[in-house]
Amino acid sequence: MITAEALRKIVGNDWVVTGKEQTEPYKVDATPPAVMPKAAENIIVVKPATAEEISSIMKLANQEKTPVYVRGGGTGMAGGAIPTLDGVVISMERFDKIEEIDTSSLMAVAQSGVTLGQLLEAADAKNMSFPPHPGDEGAQLGGLVVCNAGGARAVKFGVMRNYVKGLEVVLPTGEIVKMGGKLLKNNSGLPLLHLMVDSEGILGVVTKVILRLYPRFPGTATMVISFEDRTEAVNAVPAILQAGIIPLAIEFMDREIAELTAKYLGMTWPAQKGKAYLIIILTGANEDEVYYQAEQVEKVCQAHKSVDTLIAERREEQASILKIRSEVQSAVSPNADSLDTAVPPGEVATFMNGVDEIAARYGVKIPVVGHVADGNFHHILKQEVADRGLLQGIKDEIYALAMSLGGTITAEHGIGKKGIRMLDRYTDERQKQIMRDIKKAFDPNNILNPGNAIVP
Repeated sequence: MITAEALRKIVGNDWVVTGKEQTEPYKVDATPPAVMPKAAENIIVVKPATAEEISSIMKLANQEKTPVYVRGGGTGMAGGAIPTLDGVVISMERFDKIEEIDTSSLMAVAQSGVTLGQLLEAADAKNMSFPPHPGDEGAQLGGLVVCNAGGARAVKFGVMRNYVKGLEVVLPTGEIVKMGGKLLKNNSGLPLLHLMVDSEGILGVVTKVILRLYPRFPGTATMVISFEDRTEAVNAVPAILQAGIIPLAIEFMDREIAELTAKYLGMTWPAQKGKAYLIIILTGANEDEVYYQAEQVEKVCQAHKSVDTLIAERREEQASILKIRSEVQSAVSPNADSLDTAVPPGEVATFMNGVDEIAARYGVKIPVVGHVADGNFHHILKQEVADRGLLQGIKDEIYALAMSLGGTITAEHGIGKKGIRMLDRYTDERQKQIMRDIKKAFDPNNILNPGNAIVP
């Protein structure tokens, strides 16, 4: 077992944290308490500032056979950052520098502990944008990369994988490697960079990222379109896309959850009509292009019996609507769990109706919000579901329904530690063995984030 003294020799006395009370904040993340893995009692938190320091820590960990867990912003919802064995937690909080916003190559170079909020602010200052908005702005870039975070804006520009062009990574055995660069095309060798993306931190410690940027959008607008019938709302989505309009985001909320969240925030939900809502974010080269898209979207939605359309153009108005959408999880708390299933877009209505049937059988309400154009939904299971002993049964039925429709048990949260059982159930033995073999090739002593992301 690595000692605190050995770690102090690597990073200095001020950057090693011991003691139960002092290390407690590093034992939890955003995973709901009812499904959060139990953390180990004895951990040492170390805060390196360079890839070389992490390299030394990993080499020592291999020598002492000590588990090492990597912690970013603590915003994950699958228990991936939680240390479940006695060992060392590497906190990436000192990797907080944006090294470059390159407006010529349209690239950002940043250390992995930089938060999403910091990146968005730095890009905006140079009239650039980072189009995806993959979750909490307190999330760190390294975590967003290894979790292949998605979020609301994946419809038009994709998920994190589409933006990661280069990485600096410390391998579990201590070597420092660089993958990719400021390149839009690169076919040299096997795509190891993309193996790191979505690896959930089990194949290496990301210390630096190179991300693609875009020019800032000259025109934007956010629409809230109201429907009396939820099925009509979700069926309008493929019709919008088929009309040639690809919004930055298309989100679904029902009236109950929209008003509940607005009240929680001390705000007012702007739509007065309808029971189900599509929140649609449009972007364009100018205001005229945005207005044209808005007109086309409204026509499609009217054909699907929409009852009202609101358009927010000012940044403040748009931000208020997105704030309400983003804070649903907090407003519905306490939560037992928040699911992350996805189905093919054509199966959305069938899936949502099927979950309603499951809820009715169990006698519970299951609020839902979702990235409806992606077929990705977050069904929120309240604490009362766990208190009544219904949590696992409801989850199993929802997962089985999603899989029967050609879907997945997780679209953006990842497997982490809480999803291992379901990954085991829905993955064949050959695939599980390939994952184990890849892990062993990178991490022969199973030092880095053991118990995470793959079936042991």
